[in-house]
Amino acid sequence: MLERLNRAMEHIEDHLDQAVDVEELARLAATSEYHLRRMFSALAGMPLSEYIRRRRLTLAGAEVLAGRDTLLEIAVRYGYGSGEAFARAFRAMHGIGPGEARRTGAALNSQSRMAFRLTVEGSGSMRYRVVDKTDFTVVGLKVRVPLVHTGPNKAIMEFVRGIDPQTLKRLELLSDQEPEGIVAVCDDLDPSRAEGTELDYYQGVITSVSAYEGSTTLVVPAGAWVVFTTSGPAPHAIQNLWRDVFTEWFPSNPYRTRSGPEILRTRFSPRTGEADAELWLPVEPEGRADVR
Repeated sequence: MLERLNRAMEHIEDHLDQAVDVEELARLAATSEYHLRRMFSALAGMPLSEYIRRRRLTLAGAEVLAGRDTLLEIAVRYGYGSGEAFARAFRAMHGIGPGEARRTGAALNSQSRMAFRLTVEGSGSMRYRVVDKTDFTVVGLKVRVPLVHTGPNKAIMEFVRGIDPQTLKRLELLSDQEPEGIVAVCDDLDPSRAEGTELDYYQGVITSVSAYEGSTTLVVPAGAWVVFTTSGPAPHAIQNLWRDVFTEWFPSNPYRTRSGPEILRTRFSPRTGEADAELWLPVEPEGRADVR
C-alpha cells in the first residue's frame, strides 16, 4: 500500500505544471478515486487538492524569487488563468503578493514533498467486526452542517439541543435493527473531507420502516459494513477513532470504503464525561470497482 501511495505522490511531483489527473493517481495507488481522497486526507491531515495547490505555490514562490520569468508566465505555468487569480492564491499561502515578494525578497512558506513511510505505530489492537446488512432506511431529523475534525461541532450540538425529547422517543420506537436506538448519520460528505466543508447530518434511527410523518428518510442499499467500538472522553475518543480507522486499520486490512452514509451510535455519561461509541462504515473488499 505505501509503495503504491508513494508512486502516486511521485506522479503529482511530475505533473505540478499540468492538470493532475486524480483518476490516474487512484490507478497508480491501485484503489478508487473516492478511497484515495479519503485515505490521503486521513494520512496527510489535509485534502489532496489542498496539498497539490500548496506544492504548486511552493514551486511558484521559488520561481517568483528567482526572477527569471514574468509573474504572468509563472501564473500560467501553474494553472492560473490570470495574474489576479495567481496573486490571490499566492497571498493566501505566503502572506504577501508575488510582486512584493519579488521586489523585497521576502521569506515565503513552503509545503514539503510528502512521502509515506512505515513507522512503529499501531502496536495496539482495534476491535472490529464486518456485518452484511440488507437494505434499510434512516428515519430522523436532518440538517446541513460543516465538517469539524477536532473538538465539538457546535452546529450539530445546537441542532440536537433543539430537538424535542418526545420526538426522539417516538423515533426510537421505530428502531428495529443494528445499530439500535438513536444514532448520528453523516451523508453526502465532500470527497475532500476538508475542514468546514458541509455534510448532511441525521439524528434518527435505523429501521425497516420506509417513512414516518414529520421526519426525513434516507434509503440505504444492502452491503457490507465494518463496525468499530471505542470508549473514552467525548468527543476526543470518537475523533481519535476516526483518525485511527483511516491511518491504521484501512492500510492494514483488505477493505476500502464504498459509497454510503457513516453511522455513529454513542452512549454518553454526563457523570463521567465519557462515551461508549460504535462506528459503522460502508466497505467492500479491495479490488472491487467503486461506483462513487
